[in-house]
Amino acid sequence: MTAAENVCYTLINVPMDSEPPSEISLKNDLGNLISFPPPLEKGDVKLKTEALKKVIIMILNGEKLPGLLMTIIRFVLPLQDHTIKKLLLVFWEIVPKTTPDGRLLQEMILVCDAYRKDLQHPNEFIRGSTLRFLCKLKEAELLEPLMPAIRACLEHRHSYVRRNAVLAIYTIYRNFEHLIPDAPELIHDFLVNEKDASCKRNAFMMLIHADQDRALDYLSTCIDQVQTFGDILQLVIVELIYKVCHANPSERARFIRCIYNLLQSSSPAVKYEAAGTLVTLSSAPTAIKAAAQCYIDLIIKESDNNVKLIVLDRLIELKEHPSHERVLQDLVMDILRVLSTPDLEVRKKTLQLALDLVSSRNVEELVIVLKKEVIKTNNVTEHEDTDKYRQLLVRTLHSCSVRFPDMAANVIPVLMEFLSDNNEAAAADVLEFVREAIQRFDNLRPLIVEKMLEVFHAIKSVKIYRGALWILGEYCSTKEDIQSVMTEVRRSLGEIPIVESEIKKEAGELKPEEEVSVGPAQKLVTEMGTYATQSALSSSRPAKKEEDRPPLRGFLLDGDFFVAASLATTLTKIALRYVSLVQEKKKQNSFIAEAMLLMATILHLGKSSLPKKPITDDDVDRISLCLKVLSECSPLMNDIFNKECRQSLSHMLSAKLEEEKLSQKKESEKRNVTVQPDDPISFMQLTAKNEMSSKEDQFQLSLLAAMGNTQRKEAADPLASKLNKVTQLTGFSDPVYAEAYVHVNQYDIVLDVLVVNQTSDTLQNCTLELATLGDLKLVEKPSPLTLAPHDFANIKANVKVASTENGIIFGNIVYDVSGAASDRNCVVLSDIHIDIMDYIQPASCTDAEFRQMWAEFEWENKVTVNTNIVDLNEYLQHILKSTNMKCLTPEKALSGYCGFMAANLYARSIFGEDALANVSIEKPIHLGPEAPVTGHIRIRAKSQGMALSLGDKINLSQKKTSL
Repeated sequence: MTAAENVCYTLINVPMDSEPPSEISLKNDLGNLISFPPPLEKGDVKLKTEALKKVIIMILNGEKLPGLLMTIIRFVLPLQDHTIKKLLLVFWEIVPKTTPDGRLLQEMILVCDAYRKDLQHPNEFIRGSTLRFLCKLKEAELLEPLMPAIRACLEHRHSYVRRNAVLAIYTIYRNFEHLIPDAPELIHDFLVNEKDASCKRNAFMMLIHADQDRALDYLSTCIDQVQTFGDILQLVIVELIYKVCHANPSERARFIRCIYNLLQSSSPAVKYEAAGTLVTLSSAPTAIKAAAQCYIDLIIKESDNNVKLIVLDRLIELKEHPSHERVLQDLVMDILRVLSTPDLEVRKKTLQLALDLVSSRNVEELVIVLKKEVIKTNNVTEHEDTDKYRQLLVRTLHSCSVRFPDMAANVIPVLMEFLSDNNEAAAADVLEFVREAIQRFDNLRPLIVEKMLEVFHAIKSVKIYRGALWILGEYCSTKEDIQSVMTEVRRSLGEIPIVESEIKKEAGELKPEEEVSVGPAQKLVTEMGTYATQSALSSSRPAKKEEDRPPLRGFLLDGDFFVAASLATTLTKIALRYVSLVQEKKKQNSFIAEAMLLMATILHLGKSSLPKKPITDDDVDRISLCLKVLSECSPLMNDIFNKECRQSLSHMLSAKLEEEKLSQKKESEKRNVTVQPDDPISFMQLTAKNEMSSKEDQFQLSLLAAMGNTQRKEAADPLASKLNKVTQLTGFSDPVYAEAYVHVNQYDIVLDVLVVNQTSDTLQNCTLELATLGDLKLVEKPSPLTLAPHDFANIKANVKVASTENGIIFGNIVYDVSGAASDRNCVVLSDIHIDIMDYIQPASCTDAEFRQMWAEFEWENKVTVNTNIVDLNEYLQHILKSTNMKCLTPEKALSGYCGFMAANLYARSIFGEDALANVSIEKPIHLGPEAPVTGHIRIRAKSQGMALSLGDKINLSQKKTSL
């Protein structure tokens, strides 16, 4: 361990706007220039306090101030003021206590005597804080004379003093065992007689680390009373049991009952740790069930959403284990109790977990609960996320019905009510589900058509109305249903012809031949992502109440004629089907004539000045085509309208199903543990101690993670080692050579900088000075070092990250050469570029969500493809690999070769930011087979930094490097 890692100073924030005081003025303030020991006035103490604070800040900033040491010992150390005593503890912690050759300063003997007196002080606060300070001392010569006083503090009447005395003894024993060799025995005796929970916890903690056998002896004597202990002691007991069973599996039987008991603890922290430990100690179904139940209780009872999410992650981890999945399947109903939490993120994770665990045994109960939840969300507006939650429930029910077709009949009637919902997103999900169900389950068609006709008149959204029209037109197969559809359409359209009836309505208010001004053209994006231009018509008519208007008529008068084109297709389908079902010529002609009348009146309306926007040419063409088809009734057209349409839907759904099955298969293959025929079988009873070390120590891992020292499992690629992330900061010929390893740990970046003195001089006050650019913030200033000739040291620097964008860390190394009269020397470091890829993770979203985000995000970055890759698919894979994004376009859509490719990519950062990309590339055939891929990549993100950084990353990594 280097000196830089060893020292941990108290961090003090200080405004740097004032001029630092001189050493003489500080001496005057500390000495107070009055005779001593007359009684001091309050003002004098205040003056000394302020001066001492300034001294501490100056020393923290690298000043030496050796001349002040005796002044402080003479005039400040004897004072009894508590604030000054507290400040002195900080001062003695940071002040250099040795001469340059490493010997203890003579003055420290006086300090040592003062602290011996403080350890015998009648005030428990002074005693306790002095003991805490002694934990930070690293000089054995200072501690030796204090040992009797420290031991005596173990018997003090106040628990604050006793618990700090235990900590002091522990750190002294750990650092200088020769000063107190009998510490474990002393603490064991203290623990047996101690009553206070915090003192017991500290003593037990020390025994765990210093003498585990004594800790186990103590635990054996009180194992039945563990439930009565305080939560802080229970936590330490869980840690001890984990460590003992980890090192010696034969001890499990002895302690597992204790862990079971601790699952019933009143403290959530103890329950959480006990459940986590139980899972690592035993894989028996009863143990897994007990741990899972404990996790579920914690999620339900804990109010903090972050805690809920963390514990949910633990449950998901349990589910990933194939042997534990069966146990969790029995707990699905308990897991669903978590849905009572209003937070959307918690509900989303819960529903996903429940969906992963659903089986034929529990799907019925799951569907009942979800149906109740859906009904609960109806007409509830107290929470802003209710609509999104309803959408989640609809999707979950959809997935259940697809996987378990028997459930569809139960689910459909409940969901169909939501087609008339104001929230278009949830209704669109229901519609998608209904479309899939009606195509796949023939037996449910009559039920779905009947329900659809019931809710048809109540649909408020034009997009849902179009979808419902299509379903009715496609799947109404009986004469009665076809007539019902026609009735509903007539009811929804109102009185016809529309133009005449509207003019009659407005008679007396205005003339129909009114001037209409054409507004500016408006660009719209169609469903396929292409652009369509519409010109808006504005009329000077006064607005009138439109509540009494039938829905379809309202859509048409608002200028939405796309629904009219959809209606024309529907009418054509049902008319052609009616002709094939009914033999009477009169009825056939009557039905076709009615359908043609409806289309004609809509065309007339579109061309008139009544709607807010005129009909588009596309819609005119579609309606005219339908009129022509009905007038001719050719068999070819009948086939196209009534067979080909359904066939294309069938192809799409089967492709989608195939894709889902493929992804589920991949998932199950990933989770299945394959055992080779010649793999050795490990028997728990025969396992040697050292063989258990293959499992990682969870407590050690969590401690390392907290310190930012976790070593992420590197990729299987042998080249992907730490050495690949080393950045050279200075040249080989510089007097100081430096290189840094950049370790990214979620929101922190730890720079591990190696500094090598390449000169024959001793470098003093060698300081690494860093600054940052971008959304990065330096947490602490690295402490100065003294480097011997040709010596080296490691300096650690922490940087906080606030958002996903490329950051730059730059700076220099400054140092003094011992004996040289010149100013400080400086070596400028090359910049360290922080890679955005460390924060971006692949994620997935639905097409609808992608389209919505694409429309909402305001930052777009267009990158021109400039690569040496000649294959379209290879280029796409290369981009995916170098940007950590996930391709949302299914493999089936990308398969085959046609000279061009379009794919949607999506990723999410660890800060919850979304990044979307659309790759549009082609192979220029006219340039020959070896021509590289050309095209564009458009990136969209909510923040500018994300869009630009991702674009830079793509630009840098477009070309494939030959190994």
